[in-house]
Amino acid sequence: MSEITRLNITSIRNIQTVTIAPCPRINLFWGENGSGKTSILESIHLLASGRSFRSVRPQTLISEDSSEAIVYVELADGGRIGLSRRRRQPIKLKFQDQRQKNWENVARAIPVLVLDSNSFRLLESGPKVRRRFLDWGVFHVEPSFLAHWRTVNKCVANRNSLLRQSRLDKSQLEAWDTELIHAAIAVDMARTAYFTRLLPVFQNVYSTLGGEAIKKLTLRYDPGWDSALDFASVLSSGLEADLRYGATQNGPHRADIKVQIDKTPAVEFLSRGQQKILVSSLKIAQARILADATGRQSIYLVDDLPSELDKGNRLAVLKMLTQLGGQLFVTSIDLDAITIDVDQIEKAVFHVERGTITT
Repeated sequence: MSEITRLNITSIRNIQTVTIAPCPRINLFWGENGSGKTSILESIHLLASGRSFRSVRPQTLISEDSSEAIVYVELADGGRIGLSRRRRQPIKLKFQDQRQKNWENVARAIPVLVLDSNSFRLLESGPKVRRRFLDWGVFHVEPSFLAHWRTVNKCVANRNSLLRQSRLDKSQLEAWDTELIHAAIAVDMARTAYFTRLLPVFQNVYSTLGGEAIKKLTLRYDPGWDSALDFASVLSSGLEADLRYGATQNGPHRADIKVQIDKTPAVEFLSRGQQKILVSSLKIAQARILADATGRQSIYLVDDLPSELDKGNRLAVLKMLTQLGGQLFVTSIDLDAITIDVDQIEKAVFHVERGTITT
């Protein structure tokens, strides 16, 4: 069960030592800017994925006066996950007291989705961000996907290395191409199946939340090459361009989700509030699919939702999140702005000030 029952944080930004027992449903954290409330959410995300949703450099999370940051959680199903990070040293991760080489087991145990100001990057940034969004969902519902995804990355990296050599070793290139083709087709099939499942769920959620662009909005999965052509022939015909650029120009590493209105990127039409409704709908749709496919609920980290949504849309998003049945961690400067009018749902309120949490 994806539910945190105990959370320990040591030396994350301005939080020195904090231990809380989160509520199974809604946890509201309020306080001034810089108080440390976002650092609580950031700590959970770091534990679940090995990275921050605010910074690309996890070492910057360590408090200035400390040499080591620690995050530890206990789960409702008895799971125990711990992470420690010293400056200029790799992260150490343990799951059930066993050292982990990667985040596969932890990510499956605590599937975390974030809604914050950076969520706009899903629409504003390049394909990499949307691939990460798509692959998060595929990873959780298709067990074989990760192995094929890793193979694609390995093949592309080795293929690119060959392409940059002064003299191309064609026999090695053919060997990597053979492995890449097999893995690429498997990755594409898994992504296609997931996207086909995601689209109607998203449309339902987006319509319920009053998405203003519902009639004109289109989402299309782009596999990273011309899907009308066989991928093997695409690699073969594209070799000249690959050699010119020193990199593989076609493949699942170039996949994208096109979010458009009248064939133009939707971000150019939608207001910030409308964008947040769209992104929220996509994240909620992912949680629904995860629950249907695996029986596991997502953990939602919602950071300062009031800053981009009016009260009506904010309450609509929060209400839909609570209906999913998962655990929510929600922050805001103003407690009244995140008060949820659902008396039947259990919730806990925490005040955060200068890295100290009180109930």
